[in-house]
Amino acid sequence: MKKRFIAGIVATAILIPTAAFAAPTLIEMLTRTPMTAEQVKTDEIGKATLEKLYRAYPETKKFEIIDASTVQGVQTSIILQEKGGTGKKITLHTNSMTGEIEHVIQENWEPKEKPLTALTEQEVKSKADHLIHALYGSIEAYDFAMEPMENPDQKTLMLNYTQKGSTAPFYQVLVQDHSISLSLIGGQTSSSDDKVEGFFTTNGKPDYFADAFLNDDKLFSLLNMSPIELKQELATGKSVVEIAASKNVSKQQVVDVIAQSQVDLQIQSEANGEIPANNLSNDQMLKAIEPKVLQVIEYKTETPSKK
Repeated sequence: MKKRFIAGIVATAILIPTAAFAAPTLIEMLTRTPMTAEQVKTDEIGKATLEKLYRAYPETKKFEIIDASTVQGVQTSIILQEKGGTGKKITLHTNSMTGEIEHVIQENWEPKEKPLTALTEQEVKSKADHLIHALYGSIEAYDFAMEPMENPDQKTLMLNYTQKGSTAPFYQVLVQDHSISLSLIGGQTSSSDDKVEGFFTTNGKPDYFADAFLNDDKLFSLLNMSPIELKQELATGKSVVEIAASKNVSKQQVVDVIAQSQVDLQIQSEANGEIPANNLSNDQMLKAIEPKVLQVIEYKTETPSKK
C-alpha cells in the first residue's frame, strides 16, 4: 500500500522538494502577500513566531530574514538563513488563527558531506526529537515509529510521534538529504466547538487552507448546515457551490456572505493595529476578496470518499 504523508496546516506539496507530493493544494490558489523583514518584526504573528524561534535556537537571532509572506487570515511564512546565504536555513509556517508554528523545515544544519539519511535510525530520531523538544516541549508521552517513504527521487524517512491511545500522528517528520521537515498535526486549529478543520482533502491528506473561509457562522446559517455536515458533504466530492445549489442558495449569496466576513475580519485587524491599513472602501475590499472566495467555494476534494 502506498504510504501517505498526513499534512499539517501547511501544504507540503509546496514545501517538500519531491515529486511524491506534486498535486496542487488550495493554498496555491490563494494570494500570498510578500512581507519585508521590518514588517515581520512588527506583525503580531510574525513577531511571536520569531520570539518562539529565538527561545528555541538563540543562534538564529543572528540569522537574516531572507523571505516572508502571508496568506491573510490563514498563514504567515518566514525563512531565515545564516548571513552569507550558504549556511543553516530554517523555514517557519504559522497558523494565523492560532499563532501556532505548524510547520518547520531545518536545512543544512549538519555537515554537508554527510546527509541525514546516512545516519543511523537512532541518530535520525535524536535529531527529530531535539527539534520537537526545542519548539514544543517534552515528547515523553508519545509513541514513536519510523518508516521509509515510497519516493523514487531520493531517500526519505517518515517519523511519526503519536499520543498514547491514538492512531493519528501528533507530530510527523520527513527527513531527506540535508533537511528535516516537521509538521504539527495534532491539536485544535480553533478554540470554538462549532468549528471544524480540514474541510477538503487533496492527494489523500487534509487540505486546511479553506478553513479560514468556511468556518463562518453566517455561511452555516445560510446553508442551514452544521460545520460537520458541510464537511461530510464536501468529502463526497461536491463543491460548496454545488451544495448551496441543492439548497436553493445561489453562488453569489455564498460569495457575499464569506466575502463580507473576510472584510470584517480585515477591518477589525486593521483597527487593532495587527496589520497595516489598506485605505480601501468596503466595496473595494469585497471586490478584491471575491476571486479568492470563488476559488474556495468552487474547489473540490480530489479523491471523494466512499459512502
